[in-house]
Amino acid sequence: MDKQIIKRQRKDKRLKVTVTLFGGLVLFTLVLLISHLISQAMPLAMSPSLSEVSSPEFNEAQKSQGLSVLSAGDLMEGQPLLARTEDCRVRMLNLNKAETGFASFHDYIRPCDHSTAVVSEKEQHYIADISGSGQVRVVDVQSIAMTQSPLLTGAEPKALGAGLISFALPEAVWLAQQSWQVYPGERWIVAKVVTDSQTFVRWVNRANPTRIIDFSFSPRAMVLPLPGAALTLTFEKGLLTQQPLDGVANDSLTKESIVWWQSLPKDRTLLTASDNGLLTRWILRNNNGQMTFYPTWTIPFDDYQTPVDVSVHATSDALAILTSASKLVLMNRVTGEVVSATSLEVPRSSLSWYGRRLYLASETGVSIQKVNWLSGVTTWASLFQPQEYEGYQQADTVWQTTSGSDYQETKYSLVPLLIGSLKASVLALMIAIPVAVGAAIYSAYFSEARLRHWLKPALEMLEAVPSVLIGFVAAIWLAPMAERVLFSFGFFLIVVPVILFVAALFQYRIARKFPPVLRRGTELIVLPLLLLALGYVSMQWAPDWIFTLTGVDSLTALSTSSETPIGKTTIVVALALGVAISPTIYSLAEDAISGVPDYLKHASFALGATRLQTLHHVVLKMAMPGILAAIMLGFGRAFGETMIVLMVTGNTPISDWHLLEGLRALTANLAIELPETDVNSVHYQILFFTACILFGFTFVVNTLAELLRQRLRVNARHD
Repeated sequence: MDKQIIKRQRKDKRLKVTVTLFGGLVLFTLVLLISHLISQAMPLAMSPSLSEVSSPEFNEAQKSQGLSVLSAGDLMEGQPLLARTEDCRVRMLNLNKAETGFASFHDYIRPCDHSTAVVSEKEQHYIADISGSGQVRVVDVQSIAMTQSPLLTGAEPKALGAGLISFALPEAVWLAQQSWQVYPGERWIVAKVVTDSQTFVRWVNRANPTRIIDFSFSPRAMVLPLPGAALTLTFEKGLLTQQPLDGVANDSLTKESIVWWQSLPKDRTLLTASDNGLLTRWILRNNNGQMTFYPTWTIPFDDYQTPVDVSVHATSDALAILTSASKLVLMNRVTGEVVSATSLEVPRSSLSWYGRRLYLASETGVSIQKVNWLSGVTTWASLFQPQEYEGYQQADTVWQTTSGSDYQETKYSLVPLLIGSLKASVLALMIAIPVAVGAAIYSAYFSEARLRHWLKPALEMLEAVPSVLIGFVAAIWLAPMAERVLFSFGFFLIVVPVILFVAALFQYRIARKFPPVLRRGTELIVLPLLLLALGYVSMQWAPDWIFTLTGVDSLTALSTSSETPIGKTTIVVALALGVAISPTIYSLAEDAISGVPDYLKHASFALGATRLQTLHHVVLKMAMPGILAAIMLGFGRAFGETMIVLMVTGNTPISDWHLLEGLRALTANLAIELPETDVNSVHYQILFFTACILFGFTFVVNTLAELLRQRLRVNARHD
């Protein structure tokens, strides 16, 4: 006997250890998953910083040749450094193997009576060469580097001078020039020449160089041609003028005196600095068919004095500003928030940005800086507050992560995704609660025991239907028929609980008129007839009633304010989602109602209460904690549902509570975009942040539901 006890104890101990081990493994896995989610989203909360990779300088021999830096390409990837020599050449140099200096590989040679400069457009460099008579030649630096640099021998060769465009300036204007500048663009090349009597601007079409447009402005005015926007900006005595290539000039007064300005790539955003230390962002908008700049944010910038050079990141909203106070300021170009400011030991004159590397150039060298925690440029304001974007007429919350090219403003507002998830979940609850709770009340309280034992498992079987199957049926059947049956189906689902409740009230009176053999299970005869009648009314008369109440003629007229197809609207999503979560709510609510002790119901009947009074004052009051838990669990499932909202909606992220608009939920957005996102990119980290929001929301909702359930249960016992 003792051996059996010892053997049983050993077996129990092994089982306890096994259960504890697996339980701990489950908890460890849960903690690991949560930690991974947080770790992937954590870079968004970090402040960007700089760390120097290298600082190559000209050697003594190069300095003796009078080399001075003009512009720096992506040196770490083999692009050249451009420097001017004393003998009027533009020299191209590469980093040496030790990354401490430069080795020259080609000279761009022109006579000394030529004027040369290096100009940039979207971090692509060009050599602008103007002869003594005003003949302009613009050459793509990359086309020369491809054929001359030993570091790029594996690249596809290009002929020397590829990407070349030539045109002439008026000789008299050029001979009188005091300063000049060339502005390259995708469609236009613009040359600006300042003389004593005028500021001359010539626009030349790159595809058709014979198409030339000239403008003449006051020599005292600040003039900024914008090839990407086909505009010329001038500022003089507080008057900002926007001169389009085709159209009438548009004047607007500014409150501040502009002392510096520079456009960002594509010329749709302009930064200006005023004489009292304010930095302003202007964006291009369509004003009755005419593109016009409008100011958005203005921030104090006097701590950094005035900007010297500006560069933007190609795939994020990060903006780097080099200032006259030898500081490098990183900020969010959309919100205007400064996220970091770094003091430079050596004054720098220009900067360029490639990937996660910044190149800060001085006269004799370049400082290569790595940008750490670039994701920190994404601020709370950019994620949750309306912002003014290029081309938009007003501030808005926009989720748009794909663009046709680089240097597009990224739009990572999470508001449309949150609204989409909440809108679909709340409306699905409005459909599921009457259906599920009404069915639970009927099967647990009014129906016979034999009918309940057959009905409850049948309804619970619906919970095993995969959500992808429900989404498939809704997408294939419901969405195409939405314009005809949308309101009919919704009316049917909402009225079904009322029909069940009325049938329960009158079931006993109707059953008394049947023979004793047929009295049990009368519901099986009456309810199908009522449901068929309700279905007929829903299809034939309900839409007309709804249109009469709303004062419109048809569903098409009701949806004129929406740009979303009827089959992809929120109502269709909510119907499918409501059907999916109804079995979950029904099962838990039915268990809560049937779990009310019989002696409480019998005591209520003994005191003279009717069945309806007993249901209202006893059964529902005792079962309310369980019903509430069922509703909250259904809400959590609806908020976390993926396949239905992915298949049924048009997945359009719209910040609108309109029921006839489309939506995109957080879960569907993760399923769509995460597989195609670059790992460790800003987009990737924001998607993990949305996953953290999903987890946190579900955790909070379930916790509050459990606390409320316990409190209601305690109060019900005291009552």
